[in-house]
Amino acid sequence: MKVHRSSKPPRVLVVDADSGTRPLLTKLRELGFEVYVAGLGEDAVPAGLSVRPDLVVLDVSLPDGDGFETYGALRAAGIDAPVLFLTAHDRTEAKVRGLMLGADDYVTKPFELEELVARVHVLLRRGRALDCRLLRAGDVTLDPTTREVWRDGREVTLSCREFDLLGFLMDNAGQVVTKAQILDRVWRSEFHGESGVVETYVYYLRRKLGDRDQSLIRTVRGVGYLMARDAGHRAPSAQ
Repeated sequence: MKVHRSSKPPRVLVVDADSGTRPLLTKLRELGFEVYVAGLGEDAVPAGLSVRPDLVVLDVSLPDGDGFETYGALRAAGIDAPVLFLTAHDRTEAKVRGLMLGADDYVTKPFELEELVARVHVLLRRGRALDCRLLRAGDVTLDPTTREVWRDGREVTLSCREFDLLGFLMDNAGQVVTKAQILDRVWRSEFHGESGVVETYVYYLRRKLGDRDQSLIRTVRGVGYLMARDAGHRAPSAQ
C-alpha cells in the first residue's frame, strides 16, 4: 500500500484525558480526519502501533505520568509521526524541554481552536514531505530508499529477494496478486512457470515477519497471495 497521505484521511492520535480537547476532536472529525484517543500514557504506544498515526497530539500532564516520558516511549517503539505537545503550563523551561526532546510543536492550554488546527495542518504537510517514500501495511513499514523493514517497531533483516517480494506485496496491499505476477515482477524471466520458488520465499517472509497465523500474508487458494492492509495490532475505536 503506497503511502499517499493526501488520498486517505489523515490519522491523528490524541493522547489526552482533558475534556477541554473535545472541541479539537470534533473539529478534526468535521475536517475528515480519523481521530483516535488514548487517555493514559500507558495506552499511547499500543494505540500508536495499532493506528500508525500521521500526527500525535500529546498532553504533557497525563493522569498516569509525564507526557515527555510517553513521547520517549513512542519514539522508542518506532512511531515517528510528528508530535504536537499540549500543556497547561506556560513555563519556558517546559517548552524548551519538549523542543529539545524533538517535539515538532508546542501549544499552551487554553488554546485557540483555529490556531491549533492550523498547526496540525502544517505538521501534517511536513510529515507528508518526509514520509511519502514509505510503504505501510498494518504494523509493517518498508523504506524503499534505505531498504529497511520494521514490524511493530522492530527491524526485520531480509535478503535482497525477500525485500523485493515484500515490497511488491505491500505495493499491492489489499489486492490479490497471482504467482505469475510475482514471478514477472520480482524474478523477471529467471523462473517463469516455477511457482514453487514463490511459495518458498513467502514462507521465508512469514517466518521473518513472525506471521505464524498468516494474518499478514494470506494465501488465496489456487490464485496467489494477499497482503493485508491492517494486519497486526488491533486498532482502538475512533472516538
